[in-house]
Amino acid sequence: FVGQRVPELELGTAIVRTFPRHPLALAGQVLTIRSVIGDRLTLGIGLSHEVMMKELGIGFEKPIRHLREYLSILIPLLTDGKVDFDGEVLSCHAALFRTPETPAPVVVAALGPQALRVTGARTQGTTLAWVGARTVREHIAPTLREAAEAAGRPAPRIIATLPVCVTEEVDAIRGLVTKLLSSYGDLPSYRAMFDREGVAGPGELALIGDEAYVRGRLEELAEAGVTDFAATEFTPAPDDRARTRELLMSYAESTR
Repeated sequence: FVGQRVPELELGTAIVRTFPRHPLALAGQVLTIRSVIGDRLTLGIGLSHEVMMKELGIGFEKPIRHLREYLSILIPLLTDGKVDFDGEVLSCHAALFRTPETPAPVVVAALGPQALRVTGARTQGTTLAWVGARTVREHIAPTLREAAEAAGRPAPRIIATLPVCVTEEVDAIRGLVTKLLSSYGDLPSYRAMFDREGVAGPGELALIGDEAYVRGRLEELAEAGVTDFAATEFTPAPDDRARTRELLMSYAESTR
């Protein structure tokens, strides 16, 4: 993570899909990990996509209801170690063997306005993929912060993830991102973010260029409201990999 609000040794999870896994099972896994590594884990959850759930034979009806009910079970378990909840599709009446020493923070992969409002009102923030600075500034940040403020919660974290490569071969690398990752544009939630940003697809959002260009894009994201940047190093060439890592480390140091 690159950002002032994330401790140097904090770890993050890959986004856990909520539909295939009951929140009680996930809470147990999270608390087990935190018992080993301490408070360095922030849990990220997401609804995934209808087409992906269909491949698993899992329905995708009323995803926002699912998110609300999931959080109604997950957060009490991660905070108090017990829950007593009956929803329309999810229920849980359970107490863990051991009460968590500290609440485990949760962030949600939220893009649409309804998901952002639930996220802002009930969690520590959001984690984003394929979202540019304009969309963060005009859509993500204001929706999320308004919901958090209305719920009396602290300012939420906004974690952004994009491919990064410091290189002289800008067109070649950007073309490779477009070729390999164009399928994201077929998923409705990401397509909506590309359209908001005014780009055709992933290649245009990737941070690819020389050191000054990449640093400028990181600063633009921060100014738009991103509190933490989780870089995906997209560096086929060893020299580019070294330059990218050096730039990210330098930028991280400058923001501490």
